Amino acid sequence: MAFDAFISRRVVLEDGVRPACVVVDAAAGRIVEIRDADDAPAGATPHDFGDDALLPGAIDAHVHLNEPGRTFWEGFETGTRAAAAGGVTTVVDMPLNCLPETTNVAALEAKRAAAAGKCRVDWLPWGGAVNGNSGDLAALADAGVPGYKCFLIYPGCEGFGLIDEAELRLAMPAIAHTGLPLLVHAELAGPCDAAAAALSAADWRQYATYLASRPPEAELQAIALMIRLCREFGCRVHIVHLSAAEALPMLREAKAEGLKLTVETCPHYLYFAAEAIADGSTLLKCAPPIRSEANRRALWAGLRDGTIDLIATDHSPCPPELKGLAAGSFREAWGGIASLSLGLPVVWTKAAEEGFGLEDLARWMAARPAALAGISVRKGRIAVGCDADLAVFAPERSFNVSHNDLYFRHRFSPYVGEGLRGIVCKTYVRGRLVFDEGSFPGEPIGREVLR
Repeated sequence: MAFDAFISRRVVLEDGVRPACVVVDAAAGRIVEIRDADDAPAGATPHDFGDDALLPGAIDAHVHLNEPGRTFWEGFETGTRAAAAGGVTTVVDMPLNCLPETTNVAALEAKRAAAAGKCRVDWLPWGGAVNGNSGDLAALADAGVPGYKCFLIYPGCEGFGLIDEAELRLAMPAIAHTGLPLLVHAELAGPCDAAAAALSAADWRQYATYLASRPPEAELQAIALMIRLCREFGCRVHIVHLSAAEALPMLREAKAEGLKLTVETCPHYLYFAAEAIADGSTLLKCAPPIRSEANRRALWAGLRDGTIDLIATDHSPCPPELKGLAAGSFREAWGGIASLSLGLPVVWTKAAEEGFGLEDLARWMAARPAALAGISVRKGRIAVGCDADLAVFAPERSFNVSHNDLYFRHRFSPYVGEGLRGIVCKTYVRGRLVFDEGSFPGEPIGREVLR
């Protein structure tokens, strides 16, 4: 039996960061032992990373890969390549922007067929909950989805509609029965429609106009609704991409009450602030929007006290023409920020400034996303019995982001030109090297993770 010994003076384990040797069964790709750094087994192939940190591979629980149907936006091949470059070893793909949308088992099987043989990292597919498909939810669970995504506001895709409260009341008992989470884009249309109507004559090249069109009240009302329904039906509810920090007190109270409620935010809400967004900078359009500097700091406080559980990129790419870069109108531009290859350094850059450590990074971007997706037995930790999904990370090194650092299909992003701290040097999936300082060794080995 062949073994690999992954050695670092900073291995991020469940009980802290320390020098260690992670022993991996090379054939199975599993961690079989964790030893002292100077105690590698005789005969094991050594991989000594010195002072570079060894992190559990990140798990990005919010990724739009868009395949099948819109591979010209992004696809499994390019998206998982970018993930590998970012130290992400598992992605969980969203059920919209692909064609057909993943709202029934036939569409799920089409997605699986599209992914075959293309993935550089492992993956899972979220199912979709929309008006009219409550009868498909149990079958999707039986077919292997780890949970369901829904929108309380029109998502911009004709084939994936919003879900209203009446339909939620049909869906949530079925979802509660599965034990799987319902992931909610928590904005209600009422406050957004009223704000947009009042802004009809405004200058939509100004970021302030777009920001005013998606007011915090849209998030607050949606989150209040989901807390009530979570309480009523006992269904697991996960609030995706929290933007409005004003919602933190009610979320904190709901979690203290013991409701099955979890919360994520995104790197762009933690890194950028509205005051610094120039007019016409449609690369920074997303929904909900990036809000104020004070709001950004409050989101970091929500991570510090545990109200926010995890961080996911919401990698939502599109062809450059849909971003309307020449016109610079926030009304017409596609809303989404492409960042899959940069999540770890973006978050680490600001987390280090806030006094957080590598163990926090691993918790937010590996362990807790694994728990959300129901794969903690195998993923999200450097622990005996887990897959050897590892990221070699140099936290003190810095770089200026260029288009060459992106790796996804359309290499544009608002992070280009930003100075970031922390470099992903190598990425391993089940003990196999999938990213190495800008190259992608070997054939794609990624596979679907079964919960």
